[in-house]
Amino acid sequence: MSTPDRTIRFDQTCPILRIFDEAKAREFYVDFLGLSVDWEHRFDADFPLYAQVSRAGLILHLSGHHGDATPGSTTFVRMAGIHAFQAELSARNYVHAKPGIENLPWGLVMTVTDPFGNTLRFCEDPAEP
Repeated sequence: MSTPDRTIRFDQTCPILRIFDEAKAREFYVDFLGLSVDWEHRFDADFPLYAQVSRAGLILHLSGHHGDATPGSTTFVRMAGIHAFQAELSARNYVHAKPGIENLPWGLVMTVTDPFGNTLRFCEDPAEP
């Protein structure tokens, strides 16, 4: 086995999630999850949206383009402050999701599913014993 090249570094993972309705995507990702729209792109006026949304270090790309992503994918997001995030989401009273928190061996996990079948699993590492 070769020695890894120490000059190679990966700074950010940015999943692409397939969307089918821009209004529903904005309602879920911006209004419910509290992400901000960083930028939007279209190749022409009648082309699908490709956008970046982010919050506190989390960056997601949302795409209406066929073939960019598979609907129904799961994204695992490591985070801190999961109880505060869950309380914030509960206070928004989003009709389509009322996420709770599970205590699993790998951490506290809160799962939400977007209107397009994509699942986001937010996970806070377990507390040190």
